[in-house]
Formats: sequence, structure tokens, C-alpha cells
Amino acid sequence: MQTLHISIYVLAFLVALALVFDFMNGFHDAANAIATVVSTGVLKPQQAVAMAAVFNFIAIAVFQLHVAATVGKGTIHAEVVDHYVVFGALVGAICWNILTWYYGIPSSSSHALIGGLVGAAVAKAGTGALISSGLIKTIAFIVLSPLLGFVFGSIMMVLVSWIFVRSTPRKVDKWFRRLQLVSASMYSLGHGGNDAQKTIGVIWMLLIAAGVSNGTDSLPPWWVILSCYSAISLGTLFGGWRIVKTMGQKITKLKPVGGFCAETGGAITLFMATILGVPVSTTHTITGAIVGVGASRKMSAVRWGVASNIVWAWIFTIPASAFIAAIAWWVGKLFL
Repeated sequence: MQTLHISIYVLAFLVALALVFDFMNGFHDAANAIATVVSTGVLKPQQAVAMAAVFNFIAIAVFQLHVAATVGKGTIHAEVVDHYVVFGALVGAICWNILTWYYGIPSSSSHALIGGLVGAAVAKAGTGALISSGLIKTIAFIVLSPLLGFVFGSIMMVLVSWIFVRSTPRKVDKWFRRLQLVSASMYSLGHGGNDAQKTIGVIWMLLIAAGVSNGTDSLPPWWVILSCYSAISLGTLFGGWRIVKTMGQKITKLKPVGGFCAETGGAITLFMATILGVPVSTTHTITGAIVGVGASRKMSAVRWGVASNIVWAWIFTIPASAFIAAIAWWVGKLFL
């Protein structure tokens, strides 16, 4: 792979831009981790985001960097990567995140980043720049992550309903207000573990291309890992409140027991994907789990119109961010 010749200022600018995306990822996706625990009244918003931010960061000690390797080395060919491609990818992802945050649409920051990489790489070198195996795995989980969330959320709700069939609603509510603290913490752990690694992968890709990091290294520099986990935790701490309402109450009405089941089902899915090195969407996962919880009670408990609007956003995320990234790549060629 040919080493890029770029100034330290451009390199620093792109690393900073990646950390801005990471911050926005936490800001945008905070709702995924805290919406259920806030909407059920178990925690106040400030308490929820503080807890989620802490567990986002703790994930640094729990998960290996399999997702970072997939994003950094398994999405587009290394020889295609340059500062223009990275700039286009990050701008495409950030713009799509801002747009969907403004309209309160729980779209995927993960797939916005993948779409950005695809769009910028194709703009530079055509479809031959793409690594099909890595992309197929990612695209497959666009369907699988909400489906697994739905299945695990439904199973948890059925099991809990069966176990507590003889308990009074007041007793059940009391127990699950406590247990939801555990489930929300585990979901935040999975969120940090999967999502922070995507930005680590992008910065790692850039450093390898610039010759700052060795492409044969099994791990990126520690300052990259620490800064990315810190950025997503800070983003979560500020929280994307426009999306909380959609996730917490518009899809289906949740009680503490339902919030616990949705978060547990989503956390199981995130843990599995992170261990396998698949960059999944926390948005897709928790939405599927919430729908599964609602549907396990009765199908009419789910507002399918709201759910279908969210699915349309999922469908458009990769092509829309790819289109923006292709334009940003061209702009970057003029100014960087």
C-alpha cells in the first residue's frame, strides 16, 4: 500500500472530524439506550444519560476490537483509502445524522458511516473499491439485527409473563423498576462496545494510509481507542432528546417490565454482534426489541405506521449517506 503524503494539519483535522462523528453517534443514539428507562419513569433523563455514558466507556475493558477491524480493514480496499475518501465518508455520515436527528428519526449512525465509506470509495475508484464479504455481512445485519431484537424481546416478554403470572401488577412493577437499571446498563455497554469501534476503525484506516500506524498491527494506537470511547460517552451524556420520544412511547407504550425485556433482548443481540465483529445498528436492534415486546402482548399494541416510517429511514440511510459522501469527496478534492 502506498503511503499518503498529507500534512499533519490535514491528518489532525480528519481525526478531529472522526471524533465529531463519534460524539454525534453517541448524541444521536443516546435515545436507543435511555428511551425505555426514561419513558417508563424508572430514571430521570439526566440520571439515565449519565449512567449510559459511564457504561459506554466501561465497554473499553469488555470487548475486543473485532468491529474496528471490520470497519478499518473489511469494508473498502486499503489502497483506495486516502484523506479525501475519509473526509467524504465522515461528512456524509455526519450530514445524515444531523438531518435525521432534526426530524426525530431513529436512523442508524453505523450504516450512515458504512454508506459514507461506500459512497466516497465508489466516487474515487468505482465499485471495485468495495470488499464484498465485509459489506454483505453488514447489510445482512440490517435485516438480522432488528429481527433478532424482535425475537429476543418477544421471548423475554413471554418468559417474564409466564414466571410472574401469579404476581400482582404492583409487585411486578416494583421488581422491574430495579431490574431495568441492570438491563439499561447492559444495553449501554453493548452500545459503547459496538459503536465506538466504528470510529476507531475509520481513524485506524486513516493512520495506516498515512504511514503513521503499521497495517500489520493487531491493534490501533491506544490514544485512538481512548479518545473514541471518550467521544461517544460525551455524546451520550448530552443526549438526542428529539429521538427519545419516538423510541420510548410512539412505537408502543412501555411499562418497566416491557422496558426490561426490550433492553435485555437488544443487549443480547449487541453482545453477539460485537463478539462476531459485525458493525450493527443499535437503532435497528432496540426498535426490533420494542416492537417484539409490544407484539407479544397484542399486535394492535404496536403503532405499525410509526414503525414503518422508521424502516423507510433504515432503507434510505446507506444510499443517502453514500450520495452525500460522494459529493463531499469531490469537494474535498478541491479544498484539502
